[in-house]
Amino acid sequence: IARKMSDRLLELEESATHTGPKGVINDWRRFKLESMDQENLPSAKKELLRQMSSPNKSKDDSRGSLNRKMSVQEYEMLKEEDEGCLKKYRKRCMQEMHEKLSFGPRFEGVHDLDSGEAFLEVIEKEHHSTVVVVHIYKVGVKGCEELNSCLDCLATQYPTVKFCRIDAVSSGAAERFSDDVLPTLLVYKAGELLGNFLACTQHLSEEFFATDVEAFLNSYGLLPEKELPGAEDEENDVE
Repeated sequence: IARKMSDRLLELEESATHTGPKGVINDWRRFKLESMDQENLPSAKKELLRQMSSPNKSKDDSRGSLNRKMSVQEYEMLKEEDEGCLKKYRKRCMQEMHEKLSFGPRFEGVHDLDSGEAFLEVIEKEHHSTVVVVHIYKVGVKGCEELNSCLDCLATQYPTVKFCRIDAVSSGAAERFSDDVLPTLLVYKAGELLGNFLACTQHLSEEFFATDVEAFLNSYGLLPEKELPGAEDEENDVE
């Protein structure tokens, strides 16, 4: 227990260096140094950025040096940095804060699972707060292709949900998932099965869209609160 507490205190100490005005400035300096094209960077500018990014590297540095004010030269350099890098930095900070507050990881697109082992791993090892939606399909079975397209769309709207798909044959359980029960949607959270929808398209109209699948899952309370449109853009535009 003492070891765990010690490790936790160390984590808190390390994270504390990135908070407050000085911590944010130093963190930005390091991020900018890592983002710049080191090969084409003039040596003088590279050295200045190195010094800016590591104000407490030297053991001989005094505390006053650690907390020094930004020089005019440094200010001019930061002032001329491109907006694209600043947006990337802000996005990274928001991502780190999102995960530290236990909101869980974020995902992009639908994840293709190629085996039963991969299927089990995503269920058992995913973050405890993450909702995992798995589509079991088979090429040529009615509704499967359409449902895949719908999940592609929903994955962009629900980045905290992990959407996956796996071919019934690849799952190793083809006998359980015959054509008449496909497409199937399975919903998990913290390793627990929350939803098991065999031949799920029977609950939808003949022609269905992402909004219909979304409404169906929401009717069982299986999706988290939807993020507001443009929320990410607002994060990038914060001054």
